[in-house]
Amino acid sequence: MSDLQMLVEMGFSAEKAQKALDVTGNKMEIAMEWLLAHSDESEVAPECVSADSTNTAESAPVTGDAGASSSGTNEVAQEPQEVKSFKCEECNRLFKNQMEVEFHAAKSGHSNFSESTEEKKPLTEEEKKEQLARLEEKLRQKRLQREESEKREALEREKFRIKSGKDMSEAQRKIEEQEMKKLVEQRKREKQEDKMARERVKAQIEADKAARREQMALLSGNASPTTTATATPPGIVTIAEPSSTSSSSAAASSSSSGAPKTYVNTRIQIRLLNGSTLVETFDVKEQLSAVRLFIQIKQGIDEPFGLMTNFPRKVYSDEDYEKPLETLGLVPSAVLIVTKAK
Repeated sequence: MSDLQMLVEMGFSAEKAQKALDVTGNKMEIAMEWLLAHSDESEVAPECVSADSTNTAESAPVTGDAGASSSGTNEVAQEPQEVKSFKCEECNRLFKNQMEVEFHAAKSGHSNFSESTEEKKPLTEEEKKEQLARLEEKLRQKRLQREESEKREALEREKFRIKSGKDMSEAQRKIEEQEMKKLVEQRKREKQEDKMARERVKAQIEADKAARREQMALLSGNASPTTTATATPPGIVTIAEPSSTSSSSAAASSSSSGAPKTYVNTRIQIRLLNGSTLVETFDVKEQLSAVRLFIQIKQGIDEPFGLMTNFPRKVYSDEDYEKPLETLGLVPSAVLIVTKAK
C-alpha cells in the first residue's frame, strides 16, 4: 500500500493527504506530523459532478378537419439532482470523489459503485480526535519500527566488526605461530650444529690428549745414562766410559743448546670473569678458538665473550681465533683473561 493510500485509509481526504506528501517531499512520517499540525484547517471541497438540467417540450402537430381540435401535451423532463458523493453498493460506504473510489476499489476489490446525492458528512470532533489518536499511534509505531531497524542494523554492524576483528586476530595469531615455529626450528638446528661442532672439537681435544700421553709415555720409557763397572785389581782405578746411549743424548743436548727449542704443548692459564681460574694444556698447533670452545664446554657459557692477554696487553680479534697458539706466541705457557663481548 502506498503512503497516499495509507493516509486516505486513516480518514484524510485524498487532496489533503496528497498536499501533505507534496509539502514534505513524500516522507510519510513528516507528512503525518504535518497533517497533525494542520488538522484544524478546512479541507478542500471535493469537486462535484453536476449536470445541467434541460426542459424539453414536445408538441404534436395539429391537423384538422373542421370541428376537430387536438391539444398538444407537454412532457416535462424531471430535473436531475446534484451528485454529491459516490457509494459502494457492496459495503455502503460513501466517497467524496473518484480518487477515493479508486483507492477503495484497489484495496477491497469492490467494483459496484454508484452516484449518490447523499453528502459525505465531515468528521465530528470525536472522530477527528480518534483520527488524530490513530495517526499518533501510527507515528509511534513508525518510530519504534525505525528504532528497531536501526538497532538491528547497528547490531549487525557490530557483529560484523567483531567477526572481522576476530578473523584478523586469528590470521595474525596464525602468522605469529608460524614465525615462532620457524624461529624454534632454526634455533634447534643451530643448537644441534653447535653441539656437533663441540663434540668434534672435544673429540679432537681428547685425541690430542691421548697423543700427548702416549708421547710422554714413550719419552719416559727411554733408558737413562749408565756406567759399566769391571772388576779391577786393588790399587788400580778405572774410569767407566759412558754408554753409547748416554753419549748420544749428551751430544743431542749439546747440539740443541745452540738451536732454538721447539715446543709441542703449551700450558694455558685462563682467568674467568668470576675470578676463578682454569688450567689446561693444548697442542701448539691448535687454534685459539679451541681455547674458547674449551671454556664454553667447561663453564656452560652461551653468551659471546672475548680473550685478551695482560702483559703485553692484547685483545684478540675474530681473525686471531683462526691462528695457531704458537703463531700468537702463547707457548710454552700463557695467561688468558676472559672479557665481555662488546
